[in-house]
Amino acid sequence: MTASFAELPFQTADILLPVDCDLSLWSVVACDQYTSQPEYWQRVEEQVGRAPSSLRLILPESCLEGPDVETDIMEINNTMTRYLREGRFRTLRETMVYTERTLDDGSVRCGLIGKVDLTQYSYEPNAAAAIRATEETVMERIPPRVKVRKNAPIELPHAMLLADDPEDGLFSGLRGARDDMELLYDFDLMENAGHVRGWRLDAEQLEFTASALRALQARAVRERNGLLFAVGDGNHSLAAAKECYERRKRLTAPEQWLSLPSRFALAELVNLHDPAVSFHPIHRVVFGAEPQDVLNALCRFYPGAKRGVWSEDLPYNAIPYAYGDTRGSVTLPGPAQPMPVHLLQTFLDSWLRTASGVRVDYIHGRQVACQLALRPRTTAFLMPSVPENELFSAVARDGAFPPKSFSIGRAQDKRFYLEARKIRA
Repeated sequence: MTASFAELPFQTADILLPVDCDLSLWSVVACDQYTSQPEYWQRVEEQVGRAPSSLRLILPESCLEGPDVETDIMEINNTMTRYLREGRFRTLRETMVYTERTLDDGSVRCGLIGKVDLTQYSYEPNAAAAIRATEETVMERIPPRVKVRKNAPIELPHAMLLADDPEDGLFSGLRGARDDMELLYDFDLMENAGHVRGWRLDAEQLEFTASALRALQARAVRERNGLLFAVGDGNHSLAAAKECYERRKRLTAPEQWLSLPSRFALAELVNLHDPAVSFHPIHRVVFGAEPQDVLNALCRFYPGAKRGVWSEDLPYNAIPYAYGDTRGSVTLPGPAQPMPVHLLQTFLDSWLRTASGVRVDYIHGRQVACQLALRPRTTAFLMPSVPENELFSAVARDGAFPPKSFSIGRAQDKRFYLEARKIRA
């Protein structure tokens, strides 16, 4: 860590970049995407073939509960070790990487790769940490990710942090200095996910970045009880990293805690106000139950709820649904609620405790959710968007949103694995 970043929660890192390989095959989308679309991951498998790829270093979330998960994790760790032994990476010492991700609609999202100080991050409700979760953490989802990470020699991040920088002071400065940076990569991403370029920051650009981050930190202390960054994507991965650090501390003398590699986790920082950062709702799809049973249970859970028609101008407390060729809505009683997703999730959490053989998946994209709802015994609930301009104030005031309330962009817009970092000495 360079001295300029001392005590900041986002710092320089020794970043590993793959070498001597086709980056378009190396880089694959975040593991928590396309969980109900195995055909996506099958296409990726076929494209990658035997080429070196981050696909061999991650475990898609759809496989976390598979029968061979322990073997899969062991194979991932062995491949990580083999890639390191083969010299598959070059090391960029104590730096950051400025990125420009061109999405398939032509918009460009700017990012900055660095490491998060996990001592300044918390996923606990109503935490006062500098880095906080935007959504409630599902504690059951942490242990499987800990299994993947605990013995891994390296990490590949898909976590994205949001900065509240309406004047775009940080990224406008980095864009202006782009021509003075070393270009590290420039390639198309697979599956129509756009294009990505990355540049290495030099000493002057790092000094500028540290200064810009300190200015944002001072504002956060003044206005938002110290909330500097909100985790937009990958909170459960960061939570797993935090848990691994806490476990490592229990095996290490206290005077060594701050120097442990596991104290940090690589992540990408983006500006909440970037025009290419768009919030999309995450829909709920219920599998394994008759739609009428699900809807009747919802109406019993909220006495006074009324079934109605589907339209594009429903009141905010009405939840659209789809099953088969049927469309409709359930209007919940009382005044319009600021978070209908919270009301639906409260019902689902309660109902699933006694509903045998039923599961819920969280789906990006209304069209995909409606396609899944064509399956027998399947119901899709379609969620409204969370207003971006209310995110930081809501998290600072009320704590985290319900789990899976929103997504930054569509599934294909998510972060693709590329950079890595050693997490074991």
